[in-house]
Amino acid sequence: MTSRDFANYIELFRLMSSQVEPPDLLIYLRSGIPKLVHHIHTRGRDYEGNMSLDYLKKLNERYEKWISGYTLGNLLVINNDNLDFKNSPEDFGLVIEKVEAEIHGLFTK
Repeated sequence: MTSRDFANYIELFRLMSSQVEPPDLLIYLRSGIPKLVHHIHTRGRDYEGNMSLDYLKKLNERYEKWISGYTLGNLLVINNDNLDFKNSPEDFGLVIEKVEAEIHGLFTK
């Protein structure tokens, strides 16, 4: 993505964000490149299969940079590398527990 395109996306994001309230809790599922590649292959979408590892790495770095500066509200970061909450009831339960603890203020983090 060119710098110009990125600047346009950021401006659009800021405009849209100014029109809505931030969420009570933003959940960020942190994943490393191997996990992201696994998800891409699992989905089997042709347009995603053409992404280079370098592009994916840069995209992930930008997400990490954005989330590190998030100040609009409560943030819960969940490391997704060792979780399979789609197929594992135990992992899904762990995610639910973390969300509930964050929302209700019990035993956070």
